[in-house]
This record gives sequence, C-alpha cells and structure tokens, in this order.
Amino acid sequence: MKRVVIVRHAKAIPYGYEDDFNRKLRPSGREDAEIVSLELKNLGISPGLIISSPAKRAFSTAKIYANTFQYDKDKIQKEEDLYDGMTTQDFIDILQTLKDKVETVFVFGHNPTIHYLINNLVRFFNSDTPTCSTAVIDFNVEHWSAIASREGDLVHHLKPRTYR
Repeated sequence: MKRVVIVRHAKAIPYGYEDDFNRKLRPSGREDAEIVSLELKNLGISPGLIISSPAKRAFSTAKIYANTFQYDKDKIQKEEDLYDGMTTQDFIDILQTLKDKVETVFVFGHNPTIHYLINNLVRFFNSDTPTCSTAVIDFNVEHWSAIASREGDLVHHLKPRTYR
C-alpha cells in the first residue's frame, strides 16, 4: 500500500498579498498545524518523505509537521509547481517517480490545487478543504508507478476546527 497525505497550508496572515509568496502563518495557524499533525501521529501515520510548496506559509506548515514527526527539516523537498498550480496528472507524475521504499508521502500546498488533487485522487470526495485540512489517501498498490486518479481511498480527512 502507498499513502499520500495532502495538506493545505495552515492559516496565514490576512494581509501582504502584494508579496503573497512570503506571507507568514498566523499564531492560530501554527497551533492548528501542531494539533492536526499530533492527531496524525496518534493515528500512527508518519512521513517517509515530505514535499512542500516553497511559499513561506506552506513550507512553515510542513516544518511544523516535520517537527511533530522528528523529520529532518533539511530533507523537506520543495516543489515549485505546488505554489504555481499543477494538474492532477502532473501530481501523479511526481508520485510515480518516488522510490518504492517510501510508503507515505506528505505534500503541502495551496487551494484550489489541494482541493482539486484530493477530489481527483479519490473515488468520492464531498467536503471542503479549509486551511490546515489534511487528507489521508491510501492506494492499494505496491509501487508508486501504479498510482492513478480516482483509485485512492480517503481514510481520514482531518480539519483543525474538529479539534478545537
């Protein structure tokens, strides 16, 4: 089985759109990221690899999750297209290049891309994706090269407001 954990960045400051790439997380966003990542840890879900948009708010969220799992922050891979936007097939192409020794990959990005990816990877998705929304998707395959759209099972969809 291969698992993809897709995370929308935590809540960012509500200003600074002229430099959107460098918007920081709000204190409540940092807290949400800690809460949701701890819930993942409690569920026994941990990353073998973390990939993030290089934008400050997404990368900061990824670092908070990394801290929860004692994952080396220097090993977080940055993927520019997670900021710029990508198609589901572009995302699948990235997944299909992963080494099979990686069982679980965490991916951090932005809406609307995050919402579209979740919607297009699972058989059925009828929910919203607020900030720090985290979807755990399992694929019943042995190799990343076998990942395909609409073949994933949504096993968890964690939202910070659930834990407040």
